[in-house]
Order: sequence, then C-alpha cells, then structure tokens
Amino acid sequence: QVQLVESGGGSVQAGGSLRLSCVASRRTYCINMSCFRQAPGKEREFVSTAYTDGRSEYADSVKGRFTISLDNAKNTVSLQMNSLKPEDTAIYYCTSCGYWGQGTQVTVSS
Repeated sequence: QVQLVESGGGSVQAGGSLRLSCVASRRTYCINMSCFRQAPGKEREFVSTAYTDGRSEYADSVKGRFTISLDNAKNTVSLQMNSLKPEDTAIYYCTSCGYWGQGTQVTVSS
C-alpha cells in the first residue's frame, strides 16, 4: 500500500503563485507521478505529469504557467503554479500507480 500526501494548497489572488508538493510513503516504481484537479461541479481533469526519465506533460490550460518536477530519491512530485487564475480553483490531487492522495484545496480569487 502507498499513501500519497499533498500539501501547499491555499488561497491567493489572481496572478499569484502556489507550490504544491506530494510525497509518497514509499517508492512506487511507476514511470510517472501526476497531478489532477477537480473544480466544483466538474469532472476531475488532468493537469500535469512528470516521468522518471525527465519528461513532463501539461494540460493546455496550464502550459507556460505551471511547472512540475519529480524527485525520485524523495518520492516527491512538486507543482509550481504561477500566474494563477480564478479558473484554477479546484481540489488538486496527485496520483501514481493507481494510488491517489486526499487532495489539497487551491482557491484563486479575482
């Protein structure tokens, strides 16, 4: 069993920044760790993923604003979120190998 714990959520004004972190209780041996988000009344959507080979992918809605990084030694993925918009408001989750964290709330006010 693997526990994923997110941290770093909060409330900011539009244009602000937040940094989310997700720590796995042990190495998952997955090739990637990913972040998803779910806004009120909407389905959970993909945000970004980081692969152990250094590659990363982003949803079009966050490209150029969010940066994901993976620290294999620490079983940690971080998501730097800049130029935040009200539409980024959601609960953010990390996932790896089918395991999910409990989520952390991000609220962006206009």
